[in-house]
Amino acid sequence: MWTARASRALCITVLLVVVVCGLLFADSSPTSMQVRLGIFTDLHAHDTDSPGEAKVMTDYPERLSSCITAMNALPVDLVVELGDLVNGVFVIGEDLGEPARIPGILRAAEAIYAEFDGPRYYVLGNHDIYDLFKEEFLAEVDSAGNYSSFDVKGYHFVILDAQYNKKAEDLGHSGWVVQGNIPQFELEWLTNDLAATNKPTIVFVHQRLDVDFDFLCGGPAISNKEQVKTILSDSGVVIAVFQGDDHQNAWSLIDGIHYVTFEALVNEDETPPSWAYVTLDPETQLITIIGVGAQADYSLQY
Repeated sequence: MWTARASRALCITVLLVVVVCGLLFADSSPTSMQVRLGIFTDLHAHDTDSPGEAKVMTDYPERLSSCITAMNALPVDLVVELGDLVNGVFVIGEDLGEPARIPGILRAAEAIYAEFDGPRYYVLGNHDIYDLFKEEFLAEVDSAGNYSSFDVKGYHFVILDAQYNKKAEDLGHSGWVVQGNIPQFELEWLTNDLAATNKPTIVFVHQRLDVDFDFLCGGPAISNKEQVKTILSDSGVVIAVFQGDDHQNAWSLIDGIHYVTFEALVNEDETPPSWAYVTLDPETQLITIIGVGAQADYSLQY
């Protein structure tokens, strides 16, 4: 359980990380073409814990607030959350309760995220749409679309939505689902979007594209992952895919593309609050990831 002692330790940790990261970034001029972004994933905001999964979800305000405070202090150019911002009422080991309260929990989490002084972005996760339609989630966070792309300096960024079934139907109000799918119309959009840029590109998605089997899915985490990966590889511009969902660090290199899975922000088995600072440097062609808490550090050449 989250204690006052743990809270003080978190504050000290955040301060130390901000100081260290500030020193690491100190040699960059204000006109640098580097892009700095903050990444967090799998907050699972809820007013109920999930003892069957060892998740303490009720301390999400403190964890998210610490993350956003640290992002503002550095600062970073933008923040991306990689999905499962809210948990939905599927809570193992507890009475499911009333799903009507989920929009209010999402609203409370969004109010904390909105304290970031810069652009913030959202990837839809499977838990986000357990008790909400996609349109409801996007309206609560004031986000225009479920998949999109944008440019920052010399880089291109793509947000994908994998929350569809194999019939290309939305998974809104799905109750419980793990495996995702990226439908043909979104794949066509992705192909055209990547063909229209020559900038190094980062792709954001919730479920992992680089795993062949997930025991909860009974198959790959994204059912048509091979088709998606082929599009990314054939584009010649994608340098990395940033993923969530698994709650644990992972990295793989496939066809020259770095697939990075980030540690969850949720408290699971007393894990520390975890997030990442990412620096993209066009001169050195390096992706540098500095982790907080249990998040791993990486230095990835592209």
